[in-house]
Amino acid sequence: MGIEFDDDRVDVGGVDDRRGMGVAGGGLAIGGGAGVVGLVIYLLVAVLGGGSGGGGGSGLPQLGAGSANSTGKQESSQELSDRCNTKGALDEYTDCRLIKVYDIADNTWEEEFARRGLDYHAPQLAFFDDAVSTGCGQASSQVGPFYCPSGEEIFLDLNFLDQLQKEYGAEGEFAQAYILAHEYGHHLQTLLGTEGQVRQAQQKNPKQENEYSVAMELQADCYAGVWSTLADQQKSGIDLTQANIAEAQKAAQAVGDDRIQKKATGQVDQDSWTHGSAAQRKQWFTTGYSSGDIDQCDTFKAMGL
Repeated sequence: MGIEFDDDRVDVGGVDDRRGMGVAGGGLAIGGGAGVVGLVIYLLVAVLGGGSGGGGGSGLPQLGAGSANSTGKQESSQELSDRCNTKGALDEYTDCRLIKVYDIADNTWEEEFARRGLDYHAPQLAFFDDAVSTGCGQASSQVGPFYCPSGEEIFLDLNFLDQLQKEYGAEGEFAQAYILAHEYGHHLQTLLGTEGQVRQAQQKNPKQENEYSVAMELQADCYAGVWSTLADQQKSGIDLTQANIAEAQKAAQAVGDDRIQKKATGQVDQDSWTHGSAAQRKQWFTTGYSSGDIDQCDTFKAMGL
């Protein structure tokens, strides 16, 4: 189902468009690259022989938004802005729609942090294809959408989002919005100091490393739910329906560790989870959406950490 926006203006000022640039080598982004699916799919793809995370192609078809547009032509920032601000662009182009979601997330969290008396600044939104060099290391698109705290940037490969929809059931425009909102949640964790505290706790208690990772991912899911409610309340935000929320809940379930492991290997190993189960991910997104309050997103306390 589509997303109803209160206006169709798009600001591309926060976009770092790296599509079509090409990065040799690839490899796994390390040092804090946290994402909606992240390491789970990366490791499963590597183990199953789908690739080693290198800079080669993912084997997926290019979307209409492609490396810039349907012609494949490299776009300047002005050209991207012009295309995304044409009539119907938010319906036609996935990248334009996600930039709009990013813009609304920026406005939403700027207002909420100001209300709480907290310092805020936006992350960058980077589009890439195949592989990318980041402040957390080099990454292939097989890592999935992710946030790098070093550089404070969200990385998306639109082809991978297409794969999530086709192969993992994360279908719908608001499902994609949830994925971006989840990554934005990791930026909030950086701003609030949570990310640094978690890394320290993981180093101090390596046996609980995965538990801390799960708590951090579930909190980002919760923040995505909070954003959904706050954005729905904004004058220049989005007008959500229960069908939109159902899409996000289904997407959260689709990228649960147990669902991905079961689909890939036929088995489930809870000890190896880094993102949480399908039920947990849906639960915490719903908690955030129902409350509209980031104070209700203490997944660490809920897990006894």
